Amino acid sequence: MSIELYTWGTPNGKKVSIMLEEVGLPYNTHPINITKDEQFDPSFLAVAPNNKIPAIVDNDTGVQLMESGAILMYLAQKTGKLFAAEGEAHWRTVEWLMWQMAGFGPMLGQTHHFHHFNPGKADYAEERFLKETQRLYGVLDQRLDGREFIAGDYSIADIATWPWAARFGWHGIDLNAFPNVKRWYTTIAARDAVKRGYSVPTAQDIPMP
Repeated sequence: MSIELYTWGTPNGKKVSIMLEEVGLPYNTHPINITKDEQFDPSFLAVAPNNKIPAIVDNDTGVQLMESGAILMYLAQKTGKLFAAEGEAHWRTVEWLMWQMAGFGPMLGQTHHFHHFNPGKADYAEERFLKETQRLYGVLDQRLDGREFIAGDYSIADIATWPWAARFGWHGIDLNAFPNVKRWYTTIAARDAVKRGYSVPTAQDIPMP
């Protein structure tokens, strides 16, 4: 049996396709073209009540889930991979997954909106979110000082965060200014599963610093 993946080529969508490739679960891809408002189709609403990609349906269990962080935790628990079951490693992974979900994703998403797609329309918003983006990259760089991965071993915390960092060009970020992030980013970019998952649902080259 397989996972039904409803996704598009956004950082949140890439989290789940990368995770599915990393854990080796078979899946069928259902592209939801958000540029054509396909996320508002009633058939997708039945799977994802918030009209946001990604979402999954697990044909093994009948479980359907929206929200990328919840999906990563579910797939990790299902396979017993990339998420420590207990102890400090478990909670460090949760801690940094929540950091991504609450900060590194939403704040960078606002940078995409105001700085990348709508430059010159809201100077205050551009300055605010560019500054916060710089700060968050600094937090990540400090966290990775002396660590190969965010929570120790490679985990869903890395898988959640990396696709957002892959938009560093949209953020006006020079990764050379964040050497620990650059090292972490290029290490993950070289993983075969990441390369495959990054090209779901359409083939894309991974940006490299």
